[in-house]
Amino acid sequence: MRKTAANRGHGAEPTRLELLDAVERVFFKEGHAKVSYRVVAARAGVTPGLVQYYFPTIDTLFVAMIQRLIDRDIERWNDGLRSRPHEPLRVLWEYSWSEAAGAFGTEMMALGTRRPSLLPHISEGTERIRKAQLQALEKKYGSFSFLDDVFPADAMVLLVTSIPKVLTLEKGVQVTMAHRSLIGAFERYLDTIEPRPKVRRVKPRAKKSGASRSPHSRK
Repeated sequence: MRKTAANRGHGAEPTRLELLDAVERVFFKEGHAKVSYRVVAARAGVTPGLVQYYFPTIDTLFVAMIQRLIDRDIERWNDGLRSRPHEPLRVLWEYSWSEAAGAFGTEMMALGTRRPSLLPHISEGTERIRKAQLQALEKKYGSFSFLDDVFPADAMVLLVTSIPKVLTLEKGVQVTMAHRSLIGAFERYLDTIEPRPKVRRVKPRAKKSGASRSPHSRK
């Protein structure tokens, strides 16, 4: 039986978070333009009226989704940067590649372009993420400037996190010229400033004299 606004009081309706799960599925799989009360309701198995009960306007629905996505992304960044405080640049580089592989950045930009009323929420959330990234870099390096003393920490944050996104966008339209060269050059730079620990090779133990031979060696 489909859930309706009429049976809200009987505990049959999905929670607000479950509806936001449905919003995200539409947002990431079909794009921001497909997000509507009708489509979200279909994905959640409820009526459009129930979705509108929780989110009186489409903008309130998008704002709730944006805030949750931003909070989740900040938590992900903070977890990564806290777990590897000795190599924040590598965390920024690696995490930015995984983020670029998804639709988060491109769909957010497209959403802000289509619905300007959401821009303050998108920009505020994005700057919160960038501040967390900058704090991690400054905690490790202080006022140090990177790339031959040219890039201060805030510029370095933007550079490191932007390269994967730009290259991913280009790859999506089959433009790959100089991608490998840029990635290789930047990773060589990372090796100079945040070198990976060398893996110690364990020497095989010498066999003790008189050790029993393999059955196959017996005559």
